[in-house]
Amino acid sequence: MEQKDELCDCGRNHQLDAQALRQEMLDEDLLFDLADFFKLFGDSTRVKILYALSQSELCVGDIAELLSMSQSAISHQLRILKQSKLVKGRREGKTVLYSLADGHVTTILSQGIEHIVE
Repeated sequence: MEQKDELCDCGRNHQLDAQALRQEMLDEDLLFDLADFFKLFGDSTRVKILYALSQSELCVGDIAELLSMSQSAISHQLRILKQSKLVKGRREGKTVLYSLADGHVTTILSQGIEHIVE
């Protein structure tokens, strides 16, 4: 079957454009993982936790008090964030103190906030 090099109203050849871009596209698995990563930011409780941890290292009780939620609910969200490597825990006696895993998380939050308030 012969491919047509058709131009749309904008005057560009989309088949050639797509063909060139297709070679630059990221691996399908990487894009899937990226979509999953951004889904983590789709939950307002997790975003609140991340923002709070961007300000200070906190224990589950601190976060629960701050967000007026149960410690159980906070622990559940922290588990998700920890599994996704956005948050890390540090044991201090019987208490686990949580903080952001690295500066990338702070950057993502800061850029998101900057974009929204623009």
